[in-house]
Amino acid sequence: MNNVKKQFSIRDLENLSGIKAHTIRIWEKRYNLLSPERTDTNIRTYSLSSLQKLLNVTLLYNNGHKISKIAKISDKDIPYVVREIVAKHSHKSQAINAFKLAMVNFDQTMFFNTYNALLSENSFREIFKETFVPLLNELGLLWQTDTISPAHEHFMSSLIKQKILLNTEKLQHLEPTKKDKVFVAFLPENEIHDIGLLYINYEIILKGYKCIYLGPTIPMENLEDVLKYFDDIYFVSYFTVFPEKDKINKYLEDFSKLVAEYNNPNFWILGRQTNFIEETTKPKFCRTFTSIDNLVNNL
Repeated sequence: MNNVKKQFSIRDLENLSGIKAHTIRIWEKRYNLLSPERTDTNIRTYSLSSLQKLLNVTLLYNNGHKISKIAKISDKDIPYVVREIVAKHSHKSQAINAFKLAMVNFDQTMFFNTYNALLSENSFREIFKETFVPLLNELGLLWQTDTISPAHEHFMSSLIKQKILLNTEKLQHLEPTKKDKVFVAFLPENEIHDIGLLYINYEIILKGYKCIYLGPTIPMENLEDVLKYFDDIYFVSYFTVFPEKDKINKYLEDFSKLVAEYNNPNFWILGRQTNFIEETTKPKFCRTFTSIDNLVNNL
């Protein structure tokens, strides 16, 4: 656990909690809510327990508790009050904060309580689009700014993947009802960011299609085997980091050679690396999408 961050700046606290640094300082001074340490150069730093406390306080504050009342709750009782709120009702805006708190604490119970509270009022699709997508975008930014550690991000990603897989499994015993397309979902070699592709796999099966999910980091030559088995294959991929921008057009050129003998090739691609695809040389069978919704609407 060496890569778990243990010291946070006031800017980190602001990024994670959504509470302005100025307000945090007021709460600190007036209510003695946090006890920062100071570096040799007199800069405030905050421990992991201070961050946990602030996230708990923020969740209570966003649920209508006055800061003067929160300040009177003992440190050991605050998590219990928070868990009660999370278990009873978790509105989408509060849910993102509750998920962040679960992440910082590596608290699976809080994650599942928050998820189940959301599920009592929303479908899995709504939770994914309206809560998980904004949360993942925020985690990406928090990770880039070094506010959270890779361990935090992996913990949260793994729990979200579990939920996608669980909901996909519920559909997989159903026979496909649409036979005009067969989808093959894969990520190119070295690409490991698979949450988006897992969710697309779920949507494709939900729409009644057969989807062969091959998963991350698949060498291109492995796709050749699938071509022998099905007509009307639609390959689907998500280019988040790979292929790299200077290699992406060569990748599509090689893909064209792979499917040259195939009757009706189709390749649907999402992800930020698609911005580097040369439109003038893009194969005709290749189609790019700006979002998961955009792709799903074309199923």
